[in-house]
Amino acid sequence: MKSLNVFLVLLFAFPLSHFPTWAAPRPNVVLIMADDMGWSDLGCYGGEIETPNIDRIAAEGILFTQFYNNAKCTTTRASLLTGLYPRNGGRGQHELIQKNMLTLGEAMRHAGYATGMSGKWHNGKTEGTRPYDRGFDEAYGLWDGCCNFFNPKIPDPKFKGGRVRPFGHNDVFLEFDDFPDDYYTTDAFTDHAIETIREHLETENLKLEAGKKAQPFFHYIPYTAPHYPLHAKPEDITKYKGRYAEGWDALRQQRLARQRELGLAKADWEVIERDDLAEAWDQAKTLDEEWQNLRMEVYAAMIDSMDQNIGRILDVLDALDIAENTLVIFLADNGGCAETPGGDDPSQVPGPREYYSHVGPGWATASNTPFRRYKQYCHEGGIATPMVARWPATITPGTRADQVGHIIDFLPTFLDIAGADYPAAHPEFGEDTLPLEGKSLLPVFQGKKRVPHEYLFWHWSTNRAARKDNWKLAWDKHAKTWELYDLIADRTEAHDLAARHPELVTELTRKWHAWADATGVAVKSKR
Repeated sequence: MKSLNVFLVLLFAFPLSHFPTWAAPRPNVVLIMADDMGWSDLGCYGGEIETPNIDRIAAEGILFTQFYNNAKCTTTRASLLTGLYPRNGGRGQHELIQKNMLTLGEAMRHAGYATGMSGKWHNGKTEGTRPYDRGFDEAYGLWDGCCNFFNPKIPDPKFKGGRVRPFGHNDVFLEFDDFPDDYYTTDAFTDHAIETIREHLETENLKLEAGKKAQPFFHYIPYTAPHYPLHAKPEDITKYKGRYAEGWDALRQQRLARQRELGLAKADWEVIERDDLAEAWDQAKTLDEEWQNLRMEVYAAMIDSMDQNIGRILDVLDALDIAENTLVIFLADNGGCAETPGGDDPSQVPGPREYYSHVGPGWATASNTPFRRYKQYCHEGGIATPMVARWPATITPGTRADQVGHIIDFLPTFLDIAGADYPAAHPEFGEDTLPLEGKSLLPVFQGKKRVPHEYLFWHWSTNRAARKDNWKLAWDKHAKTWELYDLIADRTEAHDLAARHPELVTELTRKWHAWADATGVAVKSKR
């Protein structure tokens, strides 16, 4: 283990033993994440879905144009929680967070924060691997992947494996009858987050009255929306009735036009009409045009509902008079999802609890405008995430950040603003901790330039990528070859420059394989 630690320190050139003391009162932190949402699904990123509250975070804070996730639910969550790249090639959700890693819950508890989590964990459901076991004082939600939004204990359909998903509150697993008829996961996760924040503030006020030091809080809210199954409340679906009648090809062009107006997409970027895994709308609508439209209407309603609930959280921070020194972050765990469990089956009606449907590659190609590919892929459509943050005490409103960031940066960022160290050994397990691979975003929040990552790396299911400065090397499991792109001139990855720069391809390929060897990625392809 010591030799691996030394190698990683040399590879990433980021020695990190302690953080500077933060002189101002330590901020509260609220980290919110959507599930399977594309880069252009928000209003502030060019979308037409009504997201006024997320747009408010961007307007009152900072919007990132080059922020990255890991292209997949489990691996994104593991990296976000630990400040580390996934180990073992991302295989085995229960093994991704080990005892030589700190979770955000453990790190912030170590920093003196109260910790809470409301939503989708997806990094372990057995004793010792759940959020309540890994640093979160209060935890409520889905410990597995995706579930029925109206009752999480309704089994998946047979074509999805027929599983009943584990859902818990702290160390107790909940059962079917624990969910009332009017239950909806997005609302329930928000209810729990608000209740936990309020209870924390009440406790802290009692401490202050007794002359004791107040304790800030960290709360993690990973929503399941808009991941399939497509479930939404009728009143939210009604808002979008007929809005998508022109189809996904038209929607992609409409979003692209707005992105160009917003300066998020350059006029000279070449943007494909649709990803090559998606059908043309005129062909696809012959299956069942009403069903095709309804899929996107429900998907939009799910995002709308999530935004409404984020508005509830912002309102509570205002009502409790703690918004000024609370850092609120919103992002997505991967790009829009092209998966089609159960196939394209119009009998699976989007919306009601009785059915299990998905948006598929057509609508996902619009969600990921202006990029290529989807969730699971390491082209920009799979790994680029919208990311906005608001912290009135520090972030200048209306800031646009073009600096490159990655989810491995959250843990070092939060420790930085908390003025806390990253312990050399795990506080509970005693094992030597792996060196952090993320870098603090605090300078970016303060309007400064930070020293960027020298390299960034990705992998999922043989898809892979490496980035150095403006250059990105990507491998697509369909093409089965390395492609090279200049992301400043060609963020949409339309022009492969590998043949023109063989020396750069060689360098990035070697770096990727060194990283893969160090983190346990098993690959069968040629180096």
